[in-house]
Amino acid sequence: MNGRLVCREQVTKAEQCAMFSLMEEYFDGVTPELFQRDLAEKNWIVLLEEAGRIRGFTTLLVQEGVAHSGDTIVHRDAWGSSALARTWLEAIRKLRPQYWLLITSGFRTYRFLPVFWKEFWPRHDAVERPALLEALARQRYGCRYADGIVRFQHPQLLRQGLSDVPPGRFGNPHVDFFVRANPRHAHGDELVCLCPLSAENQTAAGRKVLAL
Repeated sequence: MNGRLVCREQVTKAEQCAMFSLMEEYFDGVTPELFQRDLAEKNWIVLLEEAGRIRGFTTLLVQEGVAHSGDTIVHRDAWGSSALARTWLEAIRKLRPQYWLLITSGFRTYRFLPVFWKEFWPRHDAVERPALLEALARQRYGCRYADGIVRFQHPQLLRQGLSDVPPGRFGNPHVDFFVRANPRHAHGDELVCLCPLSAENQTAAGRKVLAL
């Protein structure tokens, strides 16, 4: 499994079609218009590939020192791969944003934060949202943002079975917190998170992935 960082303008039509097909496989409510809207406002794409096939991707807008995540999906067969995490971390090191503003309706994406970063908000032992998170969220999402949550008019919903938290995952403080903080995640509500992207804030796992 290989990952690469690509300028949005360099993503081919064939790659865009493959990305859309992957989104459509795992999400309800995906339309070509919504997919192209997300893509058009981003300036970087992280692609995950195997044997010439796209197996995952995440879109990024990096501006004014902040990385904003967009559409993100990884094929189930690649869930055990570190390629996307490694390429994303390499991209952040190259592009050098100071903060990551993440919105997520899935606990798997939220778990990326405690695995690779020491400090981020909100979390189970730091539930208060920093003023910077509030300011960035209101600036980017306007009236769609309230009380730590972004609610889209036409949310993209993980298909049945993917949005549910498996019973064995409960008891993890980060998973339990995500469910409490975003109780309507299965309906497309997105929890807004903020993470400093300094090298000092990386966990040992983050440093290890970059060293692979």
